[in-house]
Amino acid sequence: MRRIFESPALRELLRPLGQIVVFVSATGALFSVILIVLALLFRNSAADLLLQERNNLSLFAFVLTNLPQVLVDGMTLGFVYAAIALGYTMVYGVLEFINFAHSEIFAIGAFVGVEILIALDGAGALAGISTGMAYVYLFLAMFGGMAAAGGMAMLVERSAYRPLRNAPRLVPLISAIGVSFFLQDAIRFTESVTTGQFHRIIPVFGNFDQRVLLFKLPLAGVLTDINIQVKSIVVILSAIAMLMGLNYLVNATKMGKAIRSVAQDRPTASLMGIDVDKVIALTFLIGGALGGAAGVLYALKFTRIDPYVGFFPGIKAFTAAVLGGIGNLTGALLGGIALGMLESFAGAYMSAFTMGSFGAEYKDIIAFAILILVLIFRPSGLLGEQVGQKA
Repeated sequence: MRRIFESPALRELLRPLGQIVVFVSATGALFSVILIVLALLFRNSAADLLLQERNNLSLFAFVLTNLPQVLVDGMTLGFVYAAIALGYTMVYGVLEFINFAHSEIFAIGAFVGVEILIALDGAGALAGISTGMAYVYLFLAMFGGMAAAGGMAMLVERSAYRPLRNAPRLVPLISAIGVSFFLQDAIRFTESVTTGQFHRIIPVFGNFDQRVLLFKLPLAGVLTDINIQVKSIVVILSAIAMLMGLNYLVNATKMGKAIRSVAQDRPTASLMGIDVDKVIALTFLIGGALGGAAGVLYALKFTRIDPYVGFFPGIKAFTAAVLGGIGNLTGALLGGIALGMLESFAGAYMSAFTMGSFGAEYKDIIAFAILILVLIFRPSGLLGEQVGQKA
C-alpha cells in the first residue's frame, strides 16, 4: 500500500487536488479580506448611507451577508475559465503560439453537445429519465462535443497552421484570427441551414437545475443559506478531472514525455526519433477535446448558446492563461480561479460601492484591465513556466 502512494504516477495524478485547495483558499481569502477592508473604509460614506436607506442594511453587513455565496459562484466561474484555458496552454506550451481559433473550437463542442441533447429530447429520451441516465446522456453529449472539437482542432492544425510552421511568428497568428472568423460564420451558416435558428437552448433534464444547500451561516445577524446548483458541481468536478488527467498525461506518461520534449527542443526531439508532426497534431487534439468538453459544460451552466458564444469566454480564458503563466497547466488553473473570483466580486459588489454608477454589466472590464496590467508588469504571468518544463 505504501508503495502505491509513493508512486510518481499517482503523485502526478493527485497533485492538482492539493493545488486546487491552496489556490481556491488563498484566492478567496485574499479577495475577501480586501473587500472587507474596503467595506470598513466606506463606513458612513455616501454609498453606505444610500444602501442603508434602500435596504436597511449597512455596506459592511451587505458584504458579509453575500460573501460566501459570491465565493461559491466565483469558484464555479473560475473553473469554467480554467477548463477553457487548458486548451490555450497546451498549444502554446508546445508551439509558443496563441491559437485564437480555440474559442471557436470551444463553440463547436458546445453546439455539437447541445444538438445531441436536443435530438435526444426530440426523440423523447430525456422525458422523465432517472438521475443516473441524465448523467449518462450528459456524458454522451460531452463525448460528442470533445470528438467534434478535437477533430476540428486537428483539421485546423493540418490545413492552416502546419504549412506556416516555419513562417515568421506573426503569420500563423494572423492565420489563427482568420480561422476564428471562418469558424464563427461556418457555425452560423450550419445552424441556419439545419435548424433555422441563431440561438440554441439546452433542454431541461435531470436534476442539474436543483440547488444543494451547503450550509447555513449567521452573518450580520441574519441566518444565510449558502447553496450551489447541481450543474455547478458538475462543472467544478469535470474541470478538476480534466486538469488531473491532463497533468498526469503530460508529466507521467511516455506520450507526455514526447510532448515536453517537443516543447523544449523540436529539432533535437526529431533527431531522437520523436514524430514531431504527430506530437503537435496530438497536442491540438487534446487541447481541442478539452475545449469541446468545456463548451458543453458552459452550455450546461448558462443554458443558451449562439455562434459567437466562444468570443468572450475565449478572451477571458486567454486572460486567465496569461495571468497564471501561459504554457503552464497549473497557471491556467490559478488564473481561471482568480479571474472567476474577481468577476464574481465585481458583479456582486460594484454597484453597491459606486452607488449604482457601475453595475454588474461592467464586470467584463475587470478581465481586460487585468490582461493589460499583466502584460505590462509581468508578461510571463504569476507562475510563468511552460509545458516543456516539468511542473
